[in-house]
Amino acid sequence: MDNGSGQVLYLRLKKKITIRPERTVTLGQIARMLASDSETEQMLNEMQVYRHHAGDGNRVVLDILQIVKAIRETAPDLSIETFGEPQVLIMISKKPAKPRITVLIAVWLLLFFGAGLAIMNFHVDVNMQEVQVRIVELLTGKKEEHPLWFQIPYSIGIGLGMAVFFNHLFRKKFNEEPNPLEVELYTYQENVNAYVIAEEMGKKQRGGEEGDG
Repeated sequence: MDNGSGQVLYLRLKKKITIRPERTVTLGQIARMLASDSETEQMLNEMQVYRHHAGDGNRVVLDILQIVKAIRETAPDLSIETFGEPQVLIMISKKPAKPRITVLIAVWLLLFFGAGLAIMNFHVDVNMQEVQVRIVELLTGKKEEHPLWFQIPYSIGIGLGMAVFFNHLFRKKFNEEPNPLEVELYTYQENVNAYVIAEEMGKKQRGGEEGDG
């Protein structure tokens, strides 16, 4: 929080943005803000805070103190209230490549057959066929070597159970709750972003110490 006089600016940094190489970044791209009047807000929204150069690499971290300093240089009488993230991660990415259908099909087949083999190996390990034969014998009093009327619904149930568990059937979601895979991907991305920010901030600190030395 910066205690100035006059108008108030409420500022919340975004966690991450992506830009093209050698582009300019404005305050409006990296933060959400609310100012006392619309003119000040519009001016700050278009204020340049960073320009990418080839030597900067493909990721840059801007600290809230850098941003507050830049705002104070533009509007010295502005009181700044900051919320949320202390840094914003800027990822530099070229034009995204078009998805390759052959790679997609190859990965899909690999996952399909890999998952199928994993399920079959599990059933062999626990001797599932013998268990099913025994269950049918307990239910009917007769022993059947291949109780298909029991095994087929069981197999269909495995597929339906996976669809319910992952909350997806092709592109259709059963409800708005995130599925376990989405939660894991979100957690993974958050951890990656936190690591990258810590790594970049560490580089800045080491560079500053070397410069002071």
